[in-house]
Amino acid sequence: MLINADHLLQYQRCKRRPVLDIHGDRSLRDAPSELLLKLQEDKFAHQQSIVADFAYHKPDYPKPDWAAGQAATVELMQRGVEYIYQGVLLANYNELIETDQTNYTCLSRPDLLVKQPGQSIFGDWVYEPVDIELGKRPKQEYQVVTAYHAQVLAKVQGVETQNAWLMLRGKEKPYGVDLWRWTPQMLGILQELTQALESETRPEVFIARQKCNLCLWYSECYAIAQSQQHLSLLPGVTPIRYAQLQNLDITSVESLANTSPTILENLVGFDPQVAAKLVVQAQSVLQRQPLILPFPPPKGNLTFNSPVELYFDIEAQPDLNLDYLLGVLVVNKQTNSEQFYAFVAEKPEEEELIWRQFLELVWRYPEAPIYHFCVYELDTVKRLAKLYRTPYASVSPVLHRFVDIYEHLTQSVALPIESYALKAIARWLGFEWRDKEATGAKCIYWYDQWLETGDRNLLEIILRYNEDDCRATRKVKDWLVGFVQDKYDLRRVG
Repeated sequence: MLINADHLLQYQRCKRRPVLDIHGDRSLRDAPSELLLKLQEDKFAHQQSIVADFAYHKPDYPKPDWAAGQAATVELMQRGVEYIYQGVLLANYNELIETDQTNYTCLSRPDLLVKQPGQSIFGDWVYEPVDIELGKRPKQEYQVVTAYHAQVLAKVQGVETQNAWLMLRGKEKPYGVDLWRWTPQMLGILQELTQALESETRPEVFIARQKCNLCLWYSECYAIAQSQQHLSLLPGVTPIRYAQLQNLDITSVESLANTSPTILENLVGFDPQVAAKLVVQAQSVLQRQPLILPFPPPKGNLTFNSPVELYFDIEAQPDLNLDYLLGVLVVNKQTNSEQFYAFVAEKPEEEELIWRQFLELVWRYPEAPIYHFCVYELDTVKRLAKLYRTPYASVSPVLHRFVDIYEHLTQSVALPIESYALKAIARWLGFEWRDKEATGAKCIYWYDQWLETGDRNLLEIILRYNEDDCRATRKVKDWLVGFVQDKYDLRRVG
């Protein structure tokens, strides 16, 4: 059975994923999302942009005949070529880890093998592995995988390599991986992985949305989690907190709802506020109703008596470091009217133009609060002001009018939902987006397609999605104001 570097990478993110990849029923997998396909395309393009600078050789073999791939790679190594792109290296599992386990073969396909002076079975040269990653930081999972490539390579060339490298997006120089540090950790993770593959029971489901959303096994795992009413579906239950709860035999929403926060507040990953909030969250889900959190109301005013309210949402393309759509819904209570303004950069170089247009609009209503959901909008205005050298006097008063609905809501109430994303909250309140499949991630993909094709239908979908985000923010804000006022009025009466 083959174990490859991707299995090792995914095991660090989710212990269940590589077990399903190897043993699972592949017919149960989800179709890859547009965003996943885009990420794969971006990674390939990133790799190609880097290897284009090297006069490399690539082993020629019938895929997926890995033995033939290794033979072709070894032939290139024997010739002493300078660079090998996507070489194939194989080693028996028990060559890496002292064990009687012999039914696993470790497959390594580093992005580059780079020839360096030294002594190996091939002559007075050795090869060092280079992995090319789309990420900007040398994450642990990347370094562990690079250490894996180095160990398999050592078995093929008969000598330990002293260096291994990561080439990251936006970095001119390669990052040196500390093999002395990461090799023992890699071997431990590899051993854990094989034990999980040998186990009769699959690793437990744990839904961590940011990590799970792009996984092809998400629907299967989510269905299992729902059937079990798994605690990972409860907002605020992180893997670290979940382990602490398990140690206390708190394994259900009901048991957590009946736990005193004082029992949790000194545990790793908790504090008094986190403990109290998590217990109320469990109570909210159990009772299927929103509950006031036991904290003082957050600072800031949600109930501005302003005749005009502004609701602000942004669409961005992170790979281009571009905020291409600044959407503002103007709600004028005096005229009982609403108007949506979409300032869109149809070309990346128009970002400054839409920034100026946005500022001109918000200054038409100098007293109006600017409601938004999460901190991104605030941070973006600061970024654009700095980037385009906007006078402080033009920006500072605007920033003071920003009101983060997410912050106010998550510090005030617990809702019977699985996520505090805008979509989850607004849909719980009965709001629906006009384009059912639209998401912020898909808008990134659609904007790229717009730049390539000029198809205005794509741009129109993005504009509708952004407007619906603004209207959803208004829906949440209006509900929150009414709910909190009612609850605090009842407390005062009581």
